[in-house]
Amino acid sequence: MSARLAVPKTYKLYIGGAFPRSESGRTFEVLSSRGRFLANAAKASRKDARDAVVAARAAQSGWAGATSYNRGQVLYRIAELLEGRRAQFVDELRQGQGLSESAAQREVDSAIDVWVWYAGWADKYLQVAGNGNPVSGPYFNISTPEPTGVVAAIAPQQSGLLGLVSVVAPILVSGNSVVVIASESAPLPAISLSEVLATSDVPGGVVNILTGSPAEIAPWLASHADVNALDLTGAGELDWVDLQISAADTLKRVLQPEPGVPVPSLDRITFFTETKTVWHPKGII
Repeated sequence: MSARLAVPKTYKLYIGGAFPRSESGRTFEVLSSRGRFLANAAKASRKDARDAVVAARAAQSGWAGATSYNRGQVLYRIAELLEGRRAQFVDELRQGQGLSESAAQREVDSAIDVWVWYAGWADKYLQVAGNGNPVSGPYFNISTPEPTGVVAAIAPQQSGLLGLVSVVAPILVSGNSVVVIASESAPLPAISLSEVLATSDVPGGVVNILTGSPAEIAPWLASHADVNALDLTGAGELDWVDLQISAADTLKRVLQPEPGVPVPSLDRITFFTETKTVWHPKGII
């Protein structure tokens, strides 16, 4: 029997629940930590970023309109699917980042735990971040957080899976949609995560994952008028001050870079919310 030829995988973008190639047709080589060729991945362009924002905007209102309990269920389902594909992610982290077997297992475990942690907050953060305000008069005055809208994010570049999860999950909790630029040097876990999302209950367009150069893509997202907020967590190696200036032109809320992988925090959920205050009369006036 003749030797079987391997079927190499072509990694594509994840936009609007589908897996398109870059409109430019460009790809880049993904190498292992030892310089061995692993795969070709799509290199996103300005047009791809714009398409991702269009998809995110179309999906955001439906995602925000779901109940908090339902969003929590959907996020928890992602954790279940991650658990089911655990071996695949461990292998990708070992090859792409040069992690040992045990270190790769710990990172996958941490990524799953982060999803579960944020999923648990979906129907609880409103009670913590919102409140009833004391006012003088026959009124109820209630403040409640609502989603900002479409958030563009740069994932930590040194962590292909945990860094991406730590950025994306808190953005989704309150009902935002996201366009995220994955790690350029270790993008394979991000595209595998997109396959998880595509087979979960997350509506298409709620999460859009771009691979390629953050330095090339980020300026277009920072200046895009239909992006409501910018998460620069993984932008430490870029000229992020210019990105912040571009974001200011359209009054975006901006989360500044931080080193390493962010620790799970309620603040990361509430940062991408806007407070809505309503008045309601007591009894009959």
